[in-house]
Amino acid sequence: MNENTIPISTLFIGLNGIIAFVLSYIATMERTKTRVWHGESKDDVKIQRNPLDNPSPWAALIESTTQKLIGDTIPDDGILQRKVRAHGNFAEYVPLALLLIIALELMHSQTWLVWLLGATLTIARIAHGYGLIQTYGPSPARAIGFFMTWFVYLIGSLACVYYGFKDAF
Repeated sequence: MNENTIPISTLFIGLNGIIAFVLSYIATMERTKTRVWHGESKDDVKIQRNPLDNPSPWAALIESTTQKLIGDTIPDDGILQRKVRAHGNFAEYVPLALLLIIALELMHSQTWLVWLLGATLTIARIAHGYGLIQTYGPSPARAIGFFMTWFVYLIGSLACVYYGFKDAF
């Protein structure tokens, strides 16, 4: 039987994996709604061929199905940009934060510290994603999210340096 040597990190990797999926889904659905396949606005893709001008039978089926599911909406290129950035920002910050948490758990640091950093990261990324998608510019949720993420980076990094020095010498 395999014993999980990093159960706390595994939990937060799974939770943040679900958040990554949700943010990816949100950005993909907005791309489908706005029909902006690359970039973040209609201006980004004006020189490219529109794949729906003369679609293959497969593309036509997918397009008609997704448009029926989504329904009529008023396109807002700004919301697509915010959704893409929420997913991109998550992908930029979370991997290193999870590595810090995994390293601390593997070093048998204080359990409360691993829980604190994992929970803070997860809450931070939900808050940041929500704040970024809902509001253009500064928002309380976005600020809370990035300050909490910085907390995880700073405390996690300092703890790794501490345990690294402690065990190396």
